[in-house]
Amino acid sequence: MRNKWWLFFVLFWVSCEQTYTPKPKGYNRLDLPVREFTSLPDSLPYQFEISKAAKILRDSSYIAERYWIDIYYPNIVANVQLTYKSLNHNEELLKELVNDAYKLTSKHQIKAYAINEAIILTPSGKTAVVAELEGEVPSQLQFFITDSTENFLRGALYFRSSTKNDSLAPAIEYLKIDIIHLLNTLEWKEPGGSS
Repeated sequence: MRNKWWLFFVLFWVSCEQTYTPKPKGYNRLDLPVREFTSLPDSLPYQFEISKAAKILRDSSYIAERYWIDIYYPNIVANVQLTYKSLNHNEELLKELVNDAYKLTSKHQIKAYAINEAIILTPSGKTAVVAELEGEVPSQLQFFITDSTENFLRGALYFRSSTKNDSLAPAIEYLKIDIIHLLNTLEWKEPGGSS
């Protein structure tokens, strides 16, 4: 009996001497798709190349209009929301849409610690305004592009995740490149359906 108590005492003493070290929280594993592009379906008044890893979904919000879509990335659980408006040479509508685009971006100033805006000139001569938002914001990138007379396209990047943006940084950078490719390959379709 004495040997059993001695063994119990040794085991108890050894187990109490070790210190517990908590393991750090793990980071999300992001498997970013290989970058390959395909053309957008012909049913829209605009054309550009999208990632083969993305799916085109109709915007399902109650205010959605006919040519509003989401470019959904299932592997990354993110989407780029696109809204399109036909201008019909209406300068007042153009001013209103540009002001709305800036207002929607500025709504994120509460959580953003920086909003970096850039003007991009595409290879085909189009001009786009791109705003990159830093901080714990719901939309990390917003943009618009217009020909000033017929077409206006606005987009915003959203992640369907509660993951912090610093952990999403590789995915944000990946999607930025896809969005710039979208802007660089954008073509407006002529009335009647041809490009």
